[in-house]
Amino acid sequence: MSNETSERRAGGGDHSAAIAAAVPQRVLASGAKMPAIGFGTFGSDHVPPDAVAGAVRSAFDAGYRHFDCASVYGNEREVGAVLREIITTGAARRDELWVTSKLWNDKHAPADVAASCEQSLRDLQLDALDLYLVHWPFPNFHPPGCDVTSRGADARPYIHEEFMRTWRAMERLQREGKTRHIGVSNVTVPKLKLILRDAEIAPAVNEMELHPHFQQPELFEFVRSHGIVPVGYCPLGSPGRPERDRTPEDTDPLRDPVMLRIAAEHNAHPAEIALKWAVQRGQTPIPFSSNPRNIAANIRAVISNPLTDAEMLAIAGIDRRCRLIKGQVFLWRGADDWRLLWDEVGTTF
Repeated sequence: MSNETSERRAGGGDHSAAIAAAVPQRVLASGAKMPAIGFGTFGSDHVPPDAVAGAVRSAFDAGYRHFDCASVYGNEREVGAVLREIITTGAARRDELWVTSKLWNDKHAPADVAASCEQSLRDLQLDALDLYLVHWPFPNFHPPGCDVTSRGADARPYIHEEFMRTWRAMERLQREGKTRHIGVSNVTVPKLKLILRDAEIAPAVNEMELHPHFQQPELFEFVRSHGIVPVGYCPLGSPGRPERDRTPEDTDPLRDPVMLRIAAEHNAHPAEIALKWAVQRGQTPIPFSSNPRNIAANIRAVISNPLTDAEMLAIAGIDRRCRLIKGQVFLWRGADDWRLLWDEVGTTF
């Protein structure tokens, strides 16, 4: 063992490992264990790739072992350099890390699925992923930085037969060992019913928006009842989300009076309360921050001072059904109601 490795094991590395060991684990249908809090890597279009990579290193040092990535975030190469450094220096073994990536919308064609996964593996400098997700169930591309009125020329609603051709290619990736698990993201109950009916390998995970003002109880219970683990993005209400995702009716769960009261009682920030709630409820939050102090506070929150049953019940009562990531840019021409994407105004397939 090199001197550098010895120093990591003997110094901050031991603290990091102790925090990691205390994090609860989710058991997937396969029996594999996934840390119940992950670190997101979407910089909301304003955090550059090098800064996201630096945040990933800070997150590892704070005890995170679960990293949620995606090709469309444009930073997998930089994140991969950090992951490689962590592994090659002995700071952690590969099997101590959980790394997720995602297939972007313009790569749904079966011939493109394997190539996209291979590119993410090269960028992340890994032989295999732990989880590979279909990022959105729509093969609708939109250019970076576009506004909410953007509509792709070839954009269309969810077409189940097309999605299943993509899913068959995802299943091949798992069988070939390119990823240990496959899953979906931003998928509703009606779509999941069809996918589960026709899949040869069921999704291990559904990644979806989940926070105290958007608890999605029907979808949450459906996925859990079918052995699918819910992973929650925007667990803090995504205060740094892009401007195109903001609307006047949005609410901020971290400013909710109930959250503020419970935070004061715990001498904590409301963000810590939101993460405690998420992990205790049974979902896996994936917060992002570029602030090392906040990164460390977020993971410490889920291993200390749990919420009481009364506090959990109080938070259950503040659901405002306020979806923050509405997905307008995934609509097709002639469709102007974002609720179509979520099967809230009738299914489109």
